[in-house]
Amino acid sequence: MLDYKLLHALDAVVREGGFDRASQRLNITQSAVSQRIRLLEDLVGGLLVTRTTPPRPTGEGKILLKHFSQVQSLERDLENSLKGPDSPGFQTLSLGINADSLATWFFPAVKDFLRVRPILLDLKVDDQDQTHKLLRDGDVAGCISSEQTPVQGCSARFIGEMNYRLVAAQDFCRRYFPGGIESGGMDNVPAVIFNRKDDLHLKFFRQFLGRSLGKIPIHYVPSSEKFVQVILDGLAYGMVPDLQGKKHLENGILVDLAPDHHIRVPLYWHRWNLKTSLLDEFSNIIVKNAVIC
Repeated sequence: MLDYKLLHALDAVVREGGFDRASQRLNITQSAVSQRIRLLEDLVGGLLVTRTTPPRPTGEGKILLKHFSQVQSLERDLENSLKGPDSPGFQTLSLGINADSLATWFFPAVKDFLRVRPILLDLKVDDQDQTHKLLRDGDVAGCISSEQTPVQGCSARFIGEMNYRLVAAQDFCRRYFPGGIESGGMDNVPAVIFNRKDDLHLKFFRQFLGRSLGKIPIHYVPSSEKFVQVILDGLAYGMVPDLQGKKHLENGILVDLAPDHHIRVPLYWHRWNLKTSLLDEFSNIIVKNAVIC
């Protein structure tokens, strides 16, 4: 039988990013946290967390953390059922989300729910192709992902598509693309890409230009808002979702460089299969209110 006091210590070390901060969260000494981790590792018979900065869970550690998170969720749901929906105290919901969803439709979709329910969001941002790994590892209870197939113990529901266009500012377009975009003419034109996990630009090049990115000059800007601003300022061209770029296209500030060639990214809501009222309600809100195009 697992001692959940020990599991709580492991969870705190990983979530807080260190033994000292974990001790502050648990209101015990740092040596007591270390002792609990060592005891748990002795019980399991293996290393559960690396002694790095920040500490990282091992494979066995991830399994235990996922189990602990699910048990906590079930216990909170049971407590709310016994005390009633109006009982004081907040519940934390950990979610994985891609930056473009966070910058556009996500909060408009859930704001009314957050106003009436004592929910605290713990959002972990990653590329839409990566967020389902957070769910698989037990870091989050639900996620927005472009991956259709649910991980074991989870379910997935389609919520819409985000349409991306290759765009540039008017002046940038006149300077670099006076005759339109061509495969060979892209090698000396600065592009902007969210981060090195973002493969939308590569997908566009492969599908519509028949080539790889090669050594094109690239700005990496891991912020959805600043990403678009770099393009608006005429510093680069890039892939922008309609939810952020449509108004700028309509007023002529941005130009669609390839009007007949867009990348549509399907999005799915993934969640644990645990039947808790909070996760059920939040899932229904996401599926109902997601406005994606």
